[in-house]
This record gives sequence, structure tokens and C-alpha cells, in this order.
Amino acid sequence: MARAATTSDAFNAVAEPRRRDILNYLALQERSVGEIVTALELEQPSVSKHLRVLLDVGLVNVRREGRRMLYRVNAEAIRPLHEWTSTFERYWQHQLNRVKEHAERKSSSWQGAIPAAGRTNSE
Repeated sequence: MARAATTSDAFNAVAEPRRRDILNYLALQERSVGEIVTALELEQPSVSKHLRVLLDVGLVNVRREGRRMLYRVNAEAIRPLHEWTSTFERYWQHQLNRVKEHAERKSSSWQGAIPAAGRTNSE
């Protein structure tokens, strides 16, 4: 099966670590390309290329302010990614709860085998 182009699929777009870094940086506030370049220490052409991919799949929006282009995360477009990863969050939470319950059972069985404080086996 052919792999979908990164410009047509949000999941493939976020597979690239630098695009995830850009999304993380844009999560709380819209930013210009220059701000992204400076903060993430990436080359401007690279940032522009990654922003184009993110824009094409709808993960970011852009608006013009004078000569600057300001990018921000499109939260609605990220929702399917979040919902998909939530499945695994629930799985791992379930696994961690099982480990915790097992440890608590072990701990309580060990406590029954330990003599009371201050007592020795000879008493």
C-alpha cells in the first residue's frame, strides 16, 4: 500500500519531529516565521517548508499582519490526533493501574511476613 503524502494527511505530517516541535511552539500563541526560526534554531527555508505542510493539512492557520505572516495551531484539526492518542493513554493508564495493584498486593503480603517492630524471632 502506498504511503500518503505528508501534504494530505495530518498523521504523516506530525510524524516529522521538527513539525511536532513547531506545533508545540505554536500551541499557546501565534508566532511569525522569524520567531519560530529563532526559538527552534532552525533555518528559515526549513521552517517555511514545514509550515507549508502543516498549513496544507490544516493543522495550522495563518493570518497576515502587515508584512508578517502569523501562524497558530488549528485546535479543531488536531482533535482527531488527540482522540487517537487518547486510546493509547487509556491503555497505558490501565496497565499502570494493574502494576500498582500488583505492587500493593505484594506489599501487603510482605507486611504480614515481617515481625512487628521491636520484636525479634527469639521472643
